[in-house]
Amino acid sequence: MNDLTKGKPLKLIFWFTIPLLIGNIFQQFYSLSDTLIVGQTLGVKALAAVGSTGSVQFLIIGFAQGLTAGLSILTAQHYGAKDFKGVRRSFAISIIVSLVVGIILTIVSLIFVDHILVLMQTPTDIIDDARTFLQIMLGGMLAPIAFNLLSNIIRALGDSRTPLWFLIISSLINIGLELLFILGFHWGIAGAGWATILAQLLASVMCVVYIVVRVPILHIGRRHFKLRRAEVTSHLRVGLPMAFQMSIIAIGTIVLQAALNSLGTDSVAATTAAQKIDQLATQPLMSFGVTMATFAAQNFGAHQYGRIITGVKQTMWLSGAFSVAAGVIEIIWGQQLVGLFVGHQDMAVLHLSQTYFNIIGSSYILLSMLFIMRNTLQGLGRSAIPTLAGAAELFMRVFAALILVRFFAYPGACFSEPLAWLGSVAVLLPAYIRAVHELRQRMATDKTNKAVDSTVSVTE
Repeated sequence: MNDLTKGKPLKLIFWFTIPLLIGNIFQQFYSLSDTLIVGQTLGVKALAAVGSTGSVQFLIIGFAQGLTAGLSILTAQHYGAKDFKGVRRSFAISIIVSLVVGIILTIVSLIFVDHILVLMQTPTDIIDDARTFLQIMLGGMLAPIAFNLLSNIIRALGDSRTPLWFLIISSLINIGLELLFILGFHWGIAGAGWATILAQLLASVMCVVYIVVRVPILHIGRRHFKLRRAEVTSHLRVGLPMAFQMSIIAIGTIVLQAALNSLGTDSVAATTAAQKIDQLATQPLMSFGVTMATFAAQNFGAHQYGRIITGVKQTMWLSGAFSVAAGVIEIIWGQQLVGLFVGHQDMAVLHLSQTYFNIIGSSYILLSMLFIMRNTLQGLGRSAIPTLAGAAELFMRVFAALILVRFFAYPGACFSEPLAWLGSVAVLLPAYIRAVHELRQRMATDKTNKAVDSTVSVTE
């Protein structure tokens, strides 16, 4: 376990982020391998079917993942304050809340899966494959929920390396299972879904074994599962806003996906393939953001307020440099990378993907700021403002889907992302400035109290 409350902030942040970054990239291999293998073996229509379900998965599974991320914030704060009893209680409460939410979401989502696909205007030529893939992913959502909870809890204690190894192993197994199920067993698109769920289940089991063998601070018994209203409420107060934030953002993505579906299979396929490149390109930005949530939470619990301010400033510059480099690479070579998914003969899809890269890649600096400010505020326990920022993203995406797509077709859909990031930053920036001001006030108060205590000690 790593204590992020001591040592040079940027050095700690950088080395904590590296395993997290590699882990996030391997996390993308779950969906990336789906896209690559499905696109090359089952064709463009199957690729579009997988892509058309992404926003629905983001809405439903993303809600639970946002919840688990929020719950781990409380664990990190207890760890920073050296309250190890609180760490165990927080872990137990997080397990109960995640399990209950996961079961409810599984049941409800499977009941309404057909209605969702119809509302999203899923093209008729891919709706059967989309339904098959989505039913498997939603039916097995407890596997990714379990892994996200366990890995977030481990990271809350300052360990970003261990979840990386579990992701590497499970990602390789995922690829092997997809090839076996699709090419060997001829399960079609269902094979991609089952491979992903089984691989994530394996990652969850590895986390449990690791905690039992190597992390005694997380060893919990029956007494830790006795619920106390105040503790449950404090966890939900942080976890639910982060969950709703993910869902609010996802609703905008669903509205946009419906607009994309109305533009035809080529637009869906181009966006599906381009987004895989986009997700890989933005992993450094996302990873720095996730690091800041743990860094801010631990240092807030330890009353190291100045370290939070310093860490955010230094990370903002570093992440900004990555955002510029990623955008340039994507604009120059993105189309060639998309060809790996759809082949180099489908020129309509390739041209659409280049439009996507030109618009999205040039706006990454906004995304860099968004991730750092949002996660820092969440690490401080301020989940309401990021939720409002998510609402701003929703408004911008709906505006793009209803207005820009109508007038500008595919480019209008692409502009939804930069507009969403801009709307979110407009909400987060004033809130972050206020948070920094309050942290400085806490620093001054602590300094005054220490001076008074010192004077009293000398007098005595």
